[in-house]
Amino acid sequence: MTEEIKAQDGSSADTAKLVFAIIFAIAGVAGFYLLSNQPIWVRWICVAGGLVAGGLIIAFSQYGTDLKKFIALSNVELRKIVWPNRQETGMTTLVVLGFVLVAGLFFWGLDVVLAWATQALTRQGS
Repeated sequence: MTEEIKAQDGSSADTAKLVFAIIFAIAGVAGFYLLSNQPIWVRWICVAGGLVAGGLIIAFSQYGTDLKKFIALSNVELRKIVWPNRQETGMTTLVVLGFVLVAGLFFWGLDVVLAWATQALTRQGS
């Protein structure tokens, strides 16, 4: 990456935010099962609400900030990639297929020779 993201120990507030986010996510899933007598859409809203609440809590913690930095730096790196054009991709594909064909023929021939040698040495087979 262009910049190094330094690993930092999260503060106690960030750790608490992480714990609360996990609790909200678990509560949303638990609500799905606890509300079994409610319509399915109500149960799914409970799950979505728990996950969204947990995600928002994470987003405003140091973990969320670090994730945003990582995504931004990843986008910078993606812009640096030089992708092959159609002709280069086609030629590379043909080279790989040619190598696979040559290797396949080599190993088939090796198998035939070793099978013949085994039959000749053990005097077995047809």
